[in-house]
Amino acid sequence: MLTSLSLSNFKAWKSIHRMRVAPITCLFGTNSSGKSSILQFLLMLKQTADSADRAVVLQLGDEKSLVSLGTITDVAFGRAKQPELLVEVGWTLPSTLEIKDPEAEEKSLFESKYMEFSSQIVANGSGKLTTNRLTYVLGQDAFVFERKDGKNEYVLSTNSSSFRFIRAIGRAWPLPAPVKFYGFPDEVRTYHQNAGFLSELELEFERMLRSVYYLGPLRDYPRREYTWAGGDPADMGRRGEYAVAAILASRERGDKISRGKGKRKLSLEQYVAHWLKELKLIEEFRVEEIKKGTNLYRVHVQKSPGGSEVLITDVGFGVSQVLPVLVLCYYAPPGSTILFEQPEIHLHPSVQSGLADVFIDAMRVRGVQIIVESHSEHFLRRLQRRIAEAELLDQEAALYFCDIGPDGSKLHQLDLDLYGNITNWPTDFFGDEMQDIAAMSEATMRRRGITGA
Repeated sequence: MLTSLSLSNFKAWKSIHRMRVAPITCLFGTNSSGKSSILQFLLMLKQTADSADRAVVLQLGDEKSLVSLGTITDVAFGRAKQPELLVEVGWTLPSTLEIKDPEAEEKSLFESKYMEFSSQIVANGSGKLTTNRLTYVLGQDAFVFERKDGKNEYVLSTNSSSFRFIRAIGRAWPLPAPVKFYGFPDEVRTYHQNAGFLSELELEFERMLRSVYYLGPLRDYPRREYTWAGGDPADMGRRGEYAVAAILASRERGDKISRGKGKRKLSLEQYVAHWLKELKLIEEFRVEEIKKGTNLYRVHVQKSPGGSEVLITDVGFGVSQVLPVLVLCYYAPPGSTILFEQPEIHLHPSVQSGLADVFIDAMRVRGVQIIVESHSEHFLRRLQRRIAEAELLDQEAALYFCDIGPDGSKLHQLDLDLYGNITNWPTDFFGDEMQDIAAMSEATMRRRGITGA
């Protein structure tokens, strides 16, 4: 689970320094204030880790990628020709990572449940990227791979007082550039007697990125029929197009979701139906094959108690829009980080509020981390209420406001007291409500004066 994020010279952001990332992290702000860029930054790292091309430092993407960012100039703050990008993330591991001494297996060299990674990436002006330095931190021990000044050679070092890297016997061949933006080249392990454990650090970084899931703001239209041939989708797709397939795959596996001690376990389909009812969208929900062996399925819903059953295409658009949000919350593996971009689109204000309860429940029940970019005041108000009611603890939430100025986007953490009040409420956070109320009152008085009422 992510705990911190830093970046520099990425799109609208000149710099973000050690942004705290909580189990529920929310980004609010005006249009083009940089909220989505933070999600895009994480998706860029993820798709780079997923890429089979080891020579590409950063995978900026194309139309088939999670995110398509264009060229390095498009990505760079101020569209700089030779930008210097900083990547830095901190995260907790599911269990303690212990590095054994290769010369004495009973001895532990390093161990911790907390890791950090940072990388400095530079461009040469013609679009070619180079990783100048990468650093892994496990607990208090740092391992640095950096470029020598003015040379295309790299050196490996550590800050540990009880450990040092030992070169293998033979000629001290120079070390080449890193693999992608985060990987030690194979020569590091070949040219050193005791550097084999560095692969474990890389693996943990890749595992963290591969546990990131994303759902975009523009979701798939509902269909009268869905095809499923037995596959097990890795995620919902950018538009939530695999939501029904995920429900069927979970059903096939016989998955059950625990809701806590003394509560009956539910299937994914039942859990989704529970929330659709709680959000007062529909009364009943089920997925059924049209005819056995056809691999064609329909989503049936009942809009109200005692009402007739119809297809999902024949009810309000909000049901199909919230469906992939609910499915992803409970389908993603425990410990995952889920990125939602404007999950409230096409939803009634009361349902927007209810999304906050969905996310809190998913955090508790599934142990997932949720990062949300939103414009919804109703969603925020429900989070504030749950903090006031102590159903959402202060350390479990990090709420931010993004705005844009002459020096790029700025990140402001919203300070909440024990009663859920925001004590540093930004000016015109959700528009000037009082101005609208005052203008409406003035108009009312004028109209009454004209009519003599």
